Amino acid sequence: MEVNKIYNENCLETMAKMPDKFVDLVVTSPPYNMRLRIRNGQYTTREKSEHFSKKYKYFDDALPINDFYEFHSSVLTELLRVSKIVCYNFQIVTGSKEAFFKIIGDFNKDIKDIIIWDKGNGQPAMHGMVLNSCYEIVLILEDDKRAGRAIQNAKFKRGEMNNILRIGRGKKVSDVHGAIFPEQLPFDLINAFSEKEALIYDPFMGSGTTGLVASKLGRNYIGSEIIEEYCKIAENRIKECGGLF
Repeated sequence: MEVNKIYNENCLETMAKMPDKFVDLVVTSPPYNMRLRIRNGQYTTREKSEHFSKKYKYFDDALPINDFYEFHSSVLTELLRVSKIVCYNFQIVTGSKEAFFKIIGDFNKDIKDIIIWDKGNGQPAMHGMVLNSCYEIVLILEDDKRAGRAIQNAKFKRGEMNNILRIGRGKKVSDVHGAIFPEQLPFDLINAFSEKEALIYDPFMGSGTTGLVASKLGRNYIGSEIIEEYCKIAENRIKECGGLF
């Protein structure tokens, strides 16, 4: 399978081509299902005026909650097959809360720890009676079948890595993709859980931040991205930084 390449396809298709433990590390931040709505205490379809997410030009980011849960369960199952360690970043929002809390229960034996990404001040909540969100969660998963919190594929020394990372929000790099995480986040994760020339995979490559940082740090990468224009944005960003492409 070709590395240092972004595959314009669903990540489940990409992973189907990978043998077991082909990847050294996964660093990813999937769409959060931001546009799923609640009306009268029940999930509802989006309004017509909300057909596309404000963060993404080409899809609405509003899967029914059961579909969202099933998809991410399938993705995590495959990621644990193809990778030695998985860093899965997400935010608790209306459209993800129920699914991700269930997923945490389902994968409790594989979750070694949780890193809190502290973004500083929270953006004002969209509705009353809702807390401002100042953080996101990074699940750290391995399928080594060992109990406890020890991360077998960790590369940091004792006392070097905290489970809270205080990093400001990422800056927008494109008008068609507004959900950018800051380079410092994958930088810290890639350094903590991989070595030079390791293979880093991002199943939701988006604008390419994981691939860009992996290249800067002397790692190889593979990405999956369903939107062709996002693939081009990511490719250009990696080329401009002088990384592997």
